[in-house]
Amino acid sequence: PGDADAAQLRAWAAGLRGAGAVPRPARIAGIDDELLGIEAELADGTPSLWRRLGPGSPLLPVALRTFVGCALAGYASLALGIGRPYWALVTAASLYQANVTLTWNRGVQRVVGNLAGVLVFAAVVPLAHLSSVALVLCCMAFSFGAEALITRNYWLGSLCVTPMALLVTEFARFQEPGELITDRVVDTLVGALLGVVAAVAVTNRRAGDHIEKALGRVAAAREAAERTLASATPGPAALETARRSLAAALVDLRSAADTAAGEWWQRALPEDRVVAAERSGHRTLAATVRRQALGSPAAVEDTGDTAGDPSGARG
Repeated sequence: PGDADAAQLRAWAAGLRGAGAVPRPARIAGIDDELLGIEAELADGTPSLWRRLGPGSPLLPVALRTFVGCALAGYASLALGIGRPYWALVTAASLYQANVTLTWNRGVQRVVGNLAGVLVFAAVVPLAHLSSVALVLCCMAFSFGAEALITRNYWLGSLCVTPMALLVTEFARFQEPGELITDRVVDTLVGALLGVVAAVAVTNRRAGDHIEKALGRVAAAREAAERTLASATPGPAALETARRSLAAALVDLRSAADTAAGEWWQRALPEDRVVAAERSGHRTLAATVRRQALGSPAAVEDTGDTAGDPSGARG
């Protein structure tokens, strides 16, 4: 408020009361880069729910795997008569990643972390049962450990989450540790097993199609960047928009290729085309960055590696 221009604000308010045009503030120095990034990200508009989960969406197989896996885990746990079937459901839901390979890796980490966490719970539960204060302090310590470790290593985070989850169930009343340990172990194994089964059963045959679409976006973004570079005096905004669009397209291509490579039932992938597109795209990207830094066409040409040579022969 201390930096606001009161006169300008009053003028804008008077214009709005008189049904005038909505005011457009001048661009603020120092945030052009951020604004251009937002514009590049929103260039295609916000996708609708149908586009996100409809046929052909890369999220549809993950959504179907989550639905099937959670349903199987929940019903199996109920059929076994386990006291807390929601633990099996949560285990299954936590597994699903972009492809089967990553899902399997997450499943192994989840099982190892939970089984080790059960041992930690068995070691600390006598201390937690000493008093309510001790129970709260133990939960706080494990909560801190989970927040600190979960983003760095999933199984280490689970090592803290599991005893915390078991201790939280004792806030109402102290329970038999053996019963809690049995429920947690069985639900973890059931949820992980059926979660992986669902991931294998629900195949993702369209992963290769996403690579083709990503290749097309990279080609279009690279051509647009090359046209910007070829212009006599491209403005900083045009260069930045071209750079961000091409960088985003290259990231999407790598993500699509990695996702398809991790599916167990998949047709042959166009690996050579992906490598060629990434190579030429990164060369064009580097030329765009150099043009931004040097600010003259001649400086870019002197590098001997321009965007007009996508094959990389001169590189």
